[in-house]
Amino acid sequence: MSHRPPRLPVQAVRPTREQSVRDKRAVIMRAALDLFSRYGRHGTSVDQIASAAGLSKSNLLYHFSNKDDLYVCVLRELLEVWLAPLRDFSAEQDPREAIGDYIRRKLVISRDRPDASRLFCLEMIQGAPLLRDELDRELRTLVEKKSEVIRAWVEAGKLAPVDPPHLIFALWAITQHYADFGVQVQALSGHTLDDEGFFERTVENVQRIVLQGIEPR
Repeated sequence: MSHRPPRLPVQAVRPTREQSVRDKRAVIMRAALDLFSRYGRHGTSVDQIASAAGLSKSNLLYHFSNKDDLYVCVLRELLEVWLAPLRDFSAEQDPREAIGDYIRRKLVISRDRPDASRLFCLEMIQGAPLLRDELDRELRTLVEKKSEVIRAWVEAGKLAPVDPPHLIFALWAITQHYADFGVQVQALSGHTLDDEGFFERTVENVQRIVLQGIEPR
């Protein structure tokens, strides 16, 4: 008879304290995003966020000093997600491919994170009282940097003459419309971006409208 060595107990891998803190902050921020995007900063209380996150108010305030601190953290995360596709623009790219891919990626964000887009829109409508510094620094710097890329495409004859900031504004407006006015889109078309066929038609049409408008004459 063969003798098998005794099985050693499997020890559960315990998350580090840092990972546990990150996970809890992520849960809080998801709950906060859902409530802020529906009721706004003033219409949402810390108690509501704590309840939605399954935490006590004191536990929430251990991770975020107050509601405004949490609100700004949520907005900063949204800004990072929102701007990521624009960061990838480079003068070495073919502009049609770069802008076409940008449109698709922004529509994916509108489809998958409409609450994020709506909250950002709400903050802008209110004058960005808590995000003004971020806009004046990071966003302005990024837009200026990517405007230079667009100018390089224009100077190389790869795009029709266009004022770069206005092209960026137009791309933001048209792609985020499907999140910020999703109810209107559904009422008029009978579809949402969650409908795969409608999503692909939206991407194709927006790409065609934009790219035909800026192709070299």
